[in-house]
Amino acid sequence: MPLSDLFNQPATGGPWEGKYKIPWDEPGFSRRMLREHLSQEHDLASRRQTTIDCHVAYIHEGILKGRTSRILDLGCGPGFYARRLAALGHAVHGIDFSPASIEYAEKLRTEDVAGAGQLDYALGDMRSVDYGDGYDLAMMIFGEFCAFPPETAAAILSRMKEAVVDGGQILIEAVTHDVVKQSGQAAPSWYRSERGLFSDRPHVCLIENEWDEADELAISRFHVIEDTGGVAHFRNTLQAYSDDAFRKMPEKAGLVEIEIRPPWGQDSRERADEQLMLCARKPARS
Repeated sequence: MPLSDLFNQPATGGPWEGKYKIPWDEPGFSRRMLREHLSQEHDLASRRQTTIDCHVAYIHEGILKGRTSRILDLGCGPGFYARRLAALGHAVHGIDFSPASIEYAEKLRTEDVAGAGQLDYALGDMRSVDYGDGYDLAMMIFGEFCAFPPETAAAILSRMKEAVVDGGQILIEAVTHDVVKQSGQAAPSWYRSERGLFSDRPHVCLIENEWDEADELAISRFHVIEDTGGVAHFRNTLQAYSDDAFRKMPEKAGLVEIEIRPPWGQDSRERADEQLMLCARKPARS
């Protein structure tokens, strides 16, 4: 019997119906997630600071060739990339729908006097919030692209294209097909925590995973039992993309100079079998 039946979880319909993501935008959850962003013990929510330093250098030198640019950072989290890019002289607009992350990023922005660049943030859902326009680079990193249905991801990509200037660049980091598939095929597991991502109270979290071969997506279900007896259910769905499928999406969006690269350059600590990067450009007017 699957755990969802055991706890009488209501039917959720298709994999992309209802709350198909864990609730990053819920205030209490976002506050607990911020603790994970700030941790230097793992790379689960945000990468460690030393790794981010290397990635920012790659964006500044490898993508932007050292040119001062306007940058759109979708899913910016607590602003770790944005503030470093601003310190290098870039003008950065970060968007995230986690209220605790944006509050933290704003606090850093007001306290940080270093750097000649400009920096601002907006709390909003990248599926619907206004991106603005006139950017030289629009980026979405750390696999967030895979957390949306393909049609939604395609719409976000099209909006990124519209947000950049003619000849502007798109940078998207995605999780590889194999990693998503492995997560969906992972065995059920559980853990006990005195305080964690899903609750501030002592709780047990039971996790079950599912791989949908036909639609090439992974579903993880989290069943959280608090010491009070309360039970909460969460779901996270990830879409898997082959290199070919990942390439076809920007082609359909009308982007050019499309490249699928190993993540963050040859000297990166990121493994090419776990992450990949899409680099593309909006056509320049002739």
